[in-house]
Amino acid sequence: MEKIIGKISATEKNPSTTDEFYFWTDKSEILSPFDIVKVGHFDNSVTYGVIEEIKHVTDSPSHFTGYISSDFGDTAENIGNMNRLGINYVKAKVVSNTKNIYTPVLNGKQVQICSQADIQMALGLTEKDVKNPIVCGYLEMYKGDEAQKVKVTLNGNFLIGPEGAHLNVSGISGLAAKTSYSMFLLNAIQQKFGNDVAMVFFNVKGRDLLAIDEPNELLSDKDKQIYRELGLTTEPFKNVKYYYPYNNENEIKISTNADPNDVQKQRSAQKAFSYKFPCENYIDKLDLLLANEDDTTGTMESCVNFIVNEQGNFKGVTTWEKLIDTVKIYANGGGQKNEILPSSWKKFLRIVNKTIDRQGIFHDVMTDNVKDLSKEINNNLKGGDVMVVDITMLDDNNQSFVFGCVSRSIWEMKFNTDRDNIPKKVILFVDELNKYASNDTSNNSPILHQILDITERGRSLGIILFSVEQFRSAIHDRVKGNCATSAYGRTNAIEVSKADYRYIPKVYQNMMTRLPAGEYIISNPALRSLVNVKFPYNTYKQFPNG
Repeated sequence: MEKIIGKISATEKNPSTTDEFYFWTDKSEILSPFDIVKVGHFDNSVTYGVIEEIKHVTDSPSHFTGYISSDFGDTAENIGNMNRLGINYVKAKVVSNTKNIYTPVLNGKQVQICSQADIQMALGLTEKDVKNPIVCGYLEMYKGDEAQKVKVTLNGNFLIGPEGAHLNVSGISGLAAKTSYSMFLLNAIQQKFGNDVAMVFFNVKGRDLLAIDEPNELLSDKDKQIYRELGLTTEPFKNVKYYYPYNNENEIKISTNADPNDVQKQRSAQKAFSYKFPCENYIDKLDLLLANEDDTTGTMESCVNFIVNEQGNFKGVTTWEKLIDTVKIYANGGGQKNEILPSSWKKFLRIVNKTIDRQGIFHDVMTDNVKDLSKEINNNLKGGDVMVVDITMLDDNNQSFVFGCVSRSIWEMKFNTDRDNIPKKVILFVDELNKYASNDTSNNSPILHQILDITERGRSLGIILFSVEQFRSAIHDRVKGNCATSAYGRTNAIEVSKADYRYIPKVYQNMMTRLPAGEYIISNPALRSLVNVKFPYNTYKQFPNG
């Protein structure tokens, strides 16, 4: 029998309800928000509750009484004219009942802490409850001899489909460890589903994701033990290929803090390539150049359509140089007659000139070690593969273009490619989602439209979005609203005051402002409550200085 820690207290002001109950416990009992307790109920059933709030009360009618009883302000410990009676008063939210009996628990019923089996039963983490389990971390409850560590698994059907899909991770920069947690989940998914799932990552910060197939030699024995307890190996990602932006000067453009020798080793092992976008294959994706532009009048879109449909002087244009030269003709008032004003062509020319760097990724001549990303996805991406596309050294417009081309190619592969080995599911991992799908993003943005398509229709096609940003409140409502799973890391008080956190109990909101690195609060439709999970360090090579 588990330890009894208190009794239900149903009062006129704070009655037990179908949703919550209150209980008192000794002031020396150490409990925390997210801890689970159980109460005996009708028909030999058990009601489980998750602790939301803990208060300490005494029989003192006012703070002034306490001051007087401490010899009129003596701050020495245990000095006072009388001893006060004190208890802890706990509010718990009902999460489940073993026989689905949800009438309020009765006053005076004993409250107990839970065993590991009870915790799994309460949260819906039993083998019976969780189909296609994916490890998402572990939770720790209670202190001392009663301490419990419980593996937390998510139902894969609600994380990568078909019942629900998409993950959004939020938290402040640095301490929240958003990328680390995402990669922990993705590694667990690869270990679980193997050749059924392909992954495409965008590396946006230094060399964070540029050695994910190399083991973490600094992984501690404690973390190795945690991986064993979670049923995971400490192996890094498998079947990884890296794609770096092309640069005409040295063929490959790498982050300033990356080691060229490491990249060269990857290339020698046929695991690293440079990429570029030849005009003849990407002229139909010119609309992606407008992702960061305000085009409320639609004139830029008209320019793109004129070019893509090969109207006027654009017929037969197959190189970026020829494209820019032809746009200049129209900007100067020349070219075959059309309804688009020269001023509009001049604006479009400014966009093209600041985005298309013909010495970089917009280069037309292909060589053996240079890849066309769309062809790589359409022809070669298969289940079990991991593509890491480095965009760290590109400016915002070029980053948007690369992201747009890759995500569109994944969509096209699922719709149009007939080869037999198309992966059943493709997970697209993008950091800094606010660049592409914020509340401020123009409704005309083609990239926003793609992300909305993925989050709203991608689940049925097996295209899954794993996204990361600092502030969840800044993300487009339809994007985050379609993410079945949300992970909340450490954030600030201003952020948790926003509407996105309204349904989260106040005490949990306050906890979000002080969560340590390595902890997340998880929401998922298959879980019966929010859970506070921890996760070990990643199994792939880490670069402490970026």
